[in-house]
Amino acid sequence: MSTRHFLSLFDLTIDEYRALFERAGQIQAARERGERPNTLERRVLGMIFEKASTRTRLSFESGMAQLGGSAIFLSPRDTQLGRGEPIEDSARVMSRMVDAIMIRANDHGMVETFAANSRVPVINALTDLNHPCQLLADVYTYQRHRGSIAGKRVAWVGDGFNMCHSYINAARVFGFELTVAAPSGYEPATEVVEAAGDHVRLVESAEAAVEDADLVVTDVWASMGQEEERLRRLRDFQNYQINDEIMARANTDALFMHCLPAHRGEEVSASVIDGPKSVVWDEAEARMYTQQALVEFLILGEFPDDAG
Repeated sequence: MSTRHFLSLFDLTIDEYRALFERAGQIQAARERGERPNTLERRVLGMIFEKASTRTRLSFESGMAQLGGSAIFLSPRDTQLGRGEPIEDSARVMSRMVDAIMIRANDHGMVETFAANSRVPVINALTDLNHPCQLLADVYTYQRHRGSIAGKRVAWVGDGFNMCHSYINAARVFGFELTVAAPSGYEPATEVVEAAGDHVRLVESAEAAVEDADLVVTDVWASMGQEEERLRRLRDFQNYQINDEIMARANTDALFMHCLPAHRGEEVSASVIDGPKSVVWDEAEARMYTQQALVEFLILGEFPDDAG
């Protein structure tokens, strides 16, 4: 059997996603009961971080520990990757010593090359192209609050970067309608949009995107590595803040999500992110449960029957 990787949302089937969300719910319920299943006992996750992280590192590392496994944190400065060792060589060596590898990388091509030379599953924990693990948490969180996201209207407001690409891919996989509002020059990649067909449409204003939406999502205006562009981006994105006026255009039971960290007063007002429509804290917590279910599936080749 060939090794399964999770480099984009297209690497699992819709039936596998249904099972993954069910399993994540079992793990969450067990944790709330104070139970810690040992489904990943003696299993080791290698974690490569080219970018700084709070939620990604914490969710994977805590998630492995809570299922009886362990995780090893690696940064380029701590490994031969930082001294120019070929990615192919690092993949061949690391994958002989651990059970799975997650990578948070600057370049999506690096993750693809690593996976092509790995004996064990490789998980994309964020690249410049997409962030599929975050969408597992987001769809799971929506489902727990409002039921299936299929057929719903989702609004993405902000930079058409990796998170936006992931939402476009998710619209295709999970069958929802996505409207994207990004300033001129910050639109999502043409090839990503064209591949999504009728699942996505681009509009010019935040107001148009959010109209009648069931879910409103945004992200920071300047991501990691873009700090030098900050002043220009603040000007370019000034009309794309999610505030009470914008949220009022969405459906009355619409939810608000943000992958965090958030800059209150920039991409979102404090009244929205800390308000009753916001589920960002549930969304952040869901990273752990959905990734635990994902790692179980990739390492064990199946979803355990229950969390007990």
